Amino acid sequence: MTFFVTLLLGLTLVILGLTMSWPLWAWSASGPLLLITAFTTHRTLRPKWSLIAHDGLPTPDLPLPETQRQEHRITHVALPSSVADYDFSFSATVRWTVLDAPDDAPWINAAGLAVEAVLERARAVAAQQPPNRSSLARHQLDGALATMRVDASGRVMAMAHSIELDLPEHDRERLTRLSNVRKDEDVWEHERNYERSKRAYLGEDVLKDTGSAVVWWLSRNEEEVEGAVDRIGVFAQLSAAARNESVAPEFEHMVYRPADRSAEAEPDGSPLTPNDPVGTESADEAEPPFPTDSVLACFGISPDDPDRDLFATRLADVARAHGKHHAEAALRGSCITDERDDGNREGYDPEKPGEDEYEGG
Repeated sequence: MTFFVTLLLGLTLVILGLTMSWPLWAWSASGPLLLITAFTTHRTLRPKWSLIAHDGLPTPDLPLPETQRQEHRITHVALPSSVADYDFSFSATVRWTVLDAPDDAPWINAAGLAVEAVLERARAVAAQQPPNRSSLARHQLDGALATMRVDASGRVMAMAHSIELDLPEHDRERLTRLSNVRKDEDVWEHERNYERSKRAYLGEDVLKDTGSAVVWWLSRNEEEVEGAVDRIGVFAQLSAAARNESVAPEFEHMVYRPADRSAEAEPDGSPLTPNDPVGTESADEAEPPFPTDSVLACFGISPDDPDRDLFATRLADVARAHGKHHAEAALRGSCITDERDDGNREGYDPEKPGEDEYEGG
């Protein structure tokens, strides 16, 4: 490039000198001018080096060395959950980078500082999670430990990957059993509340008095007015028994009274025979059957009603408290399920037939 510029300038000066008829001194002055121009062009176009070695050769730029990172695998570390005595089992690969420190800084165990920093961050997350949510807690730890952070000493930056979080098998089985018990307890509590509500409805509303029982039956059988009239005696007797009271005088003549099946006895203790003039009833005279189905139908209990046995047992308890053994036997005999010996039930008081002596009915 310098030679080309010098040659071009020399030709230009020759053409100008011949055209303008330069004197001799002008041709002499153009020689040094041409040399100065060539030197200046060479200095301007010469390449420049940023770094020059002592031997005169350029030193190429080298890439900066990468920061050294180290890893350490930790396994089966117990981390607390939100429930006492239920710990997670934590495993992960800890990665760290040592930071620059002053010359007088003490020597450190970088792996120990990095593991401690990771475990502190993992513990804060795991302590907020219930033990039966280990899968969710593991994904949360993946995000919480995925970034490099400076530890408390300021000497290392640490993170973790390949995280595993589990709950021991025996703890999982124990939690499953506890969960099933809680669910069963909830169902049982709802069933008990339902039974209490039903008993309160029958005792405090339906059987509050004879009129309430009749109105309740008519609300379910609107077209059977004559049937309601025929059942007034039954309603009067049931409402009185539910309140542990005697039947109201105005309904006494409507109350169903079964005949006495016991035979009259002679003064000497021998039973009467059909030929004895004193006896008024034959020995084989049968007592009229108790209308169990009709009584239960008065309360809207059909033969296939799932509450039929329970309701019949309740009415039998009421009948027994009032000495109506015939009605009690008929009601208990109508139950499909196994009968219970109420006399052996703990806390049973025959003088308080309306009291619910045991939970669950």
